[in-house]
Parts: sequence; C-alpha cells; structure tokens
Amino acid sequence: MSDSGSSSGGLLTYETLVHAVAGAAGSMTAMTIFFPLDTAKSRLQVDENRKSKSTPVMLAEIAKEEGLLSWYRGWFPVISSLCCSNFVYFYTFNSLKKMTASGMHKSRPGKDLLMGIISGAVNVILTTPMWVVNTRLKLQGVKFRNEDLHQTHYTGIFDAFLQIISNEGVRTLWNGTLPSLILVLNPAVQFMFYEAMKRKAGRGGRKISSAQIFLIGAIAKAVATTATYPLQTVQAILRFGQYRSDGTSGVLGSVSNIFSLLMDRIRKHGVLGLYKGLEAKLLQTVLTSALMFVIYEKITAVIFKVMGLNKKLQHS
Repeated sequence: MSDSGSSSGGLLTYETLVHAVAGAAGSMTAMTIFFPLDTAKSRLQVDENRKSKSTPVMLAEIAKEEGLLSWYRGWFPVISSLCCSNFVYFYTFNSLKKMTASGMHKSRPGKDLLMGIISGAVNVILTTPMWVVNTRLKLQGVKFRNEDLHQTHYTGIFDAFLQIISNEGVRTLWNGTLPSLILVLNPAVQFMFYEAMKRKAGRGGRKISSAQIFLIGAIAKAVATTATYPLQTVQAILRFGQYRSDGTSGVLGSVSNIFSLLMDRIRKHGVLGLYKGLEAKLLQTVLTSALMFVIYEKITAVIFKVMGLNKKLQHS
C-alpha cells in the first residue's frame, strides 16, 4: 500500500479517502467472484452434523438440495458489511500511516502490526452489528443437519436488526465481539506481511507487477488465516446466535463461552474439528484477498495518477 504522502496528519484527507474507497471496491468485487466458497465455509463452520468435509462436495450438496442460487444466499448483506468494514479498516490504517509518517523507517513491521491491530479494533466495534445480521441472513433458509439449529425469519437487513433488538436485546448485535477483537490479529498480521513483502519486492525502485501483488496478498492472507482459524469458527457460531452456555447466549462472546465452544468442538470432532471448513476458508479468503489487493492497488494508482498525486505518494 502506498503511503498517504503529504506531511499533514489530519484524518479527513483526500488521499485516505481514496485508499478507503479503493479498498472497499476491491473487496466487494473479489468477494462477489468467490462468494460460493464463503457459503461453503459458513456451512462447514456452523452445521457440525454434515458429513461433507470438502468444499466441492459441500457446494454440490447445497446446489442439489437448495438450488444453484443458494451459493449466493445472503450476498447483499455480506457485501454491504464488507464494504463498510473495509472502508473503515483502510481509512483507519492509512490515516494512522499518515499521522505517523515521520520516523516510520524504524521497526516498520512492528508499526505496521500495531496500526493493523488498532484499525481492526476500530473496525470491529463499529461494524460487528452488520456482521451479526449478515451471518443470520446468510444462514436463513438453510437445510441444517444439526437439529439444534433453529430457523430465523427475517425479511431483510432492517427487519433483522429490528427483530434482534426487540427479541434478544441490543447487546446481541455485538455477539462474538471478543473473538472478533482477538481476530484483529488476522488482518494485522496479513497487512504486516503484505507491506513487508511488497517493500522487499519494490526495493530499488522496481515496479511490482499485478501477478506479484496477487501472490504477495495470497501468501499474507494464508499465513494470517491459518493461524487464527479456530477463533474464526467460534466467531461464526456466536454470531449465528444459537449457542447457549448456562442457559444464556454469549452476548459478548465471553472468555468462558469461547473456551467452552473450543472444547466442545474438540470433544465432538477432535483437534482437527477446530479447522473444519479451513479448506473452503483458505480458498475463499486467500483468493479474495489476493484479488482485492490487485484491484485496490490499481484503483489507487489510477486515481492518484489522474489527479497528479502520484509523485507525492511514493513508497517510503
């Protein structure tokens, strides 16, 4: 990612807005292309009783039982959430880069990681309600093999918000917040590796090709996803809202609920059960992230070039 350039350190700048819009556009385009893989991942995470263990088999089952269009069930709420989420993340990350531009050469990976963690925390607090709703809508109408999972009946995003607030309380919109806060390490590690590999590839003023950006983005996301996947599974279950611990739902995903879910998963499926759906997740998230970075870099480069800002926005 290019630095935001000028010495001014304000949050409301044209450059950071371009980064945020480009990041949101890139993620929306990439997610739309690879959305069926996200559908398979969600089913493997939440519906434990399915025998399907591979992405192709899961997608074939969904198509057979529910039709091909089911691969894109919940597309709009997911894309809406992703757009907001990536806008917030890219805006915050690039604003922090702009404000800390002086002295950034020292311990750069460590600062990238810290900025990623802060950006992730801001993103989680602001956008978790949208992700809770999108998880509910994405799994609505699904033919679950697990009889303990109950169907929801929402007519859309706003109806889902209203029903959750009236029936379960406002705090339910922040279900899974704790694992989500822990999972800010995922994008933070991803961006740290991405920035470090991109700086190395562009050393000496060398131009970085789209193929290199794709590969760098894929490697960075694969490392981050594999390291944090068990918590991503817990996050999905808590957001779906049907887990119960001591008779109550895990409103903020308390430490005890997270631990209980992890142990329950291990008891039922073994340690490898913590990684159920990882194949689909890696396929989806690695390909999506890699393509997102390519689109993001192209959009920012074109806009900055057209607006005559490319000379001010050099890699540090």
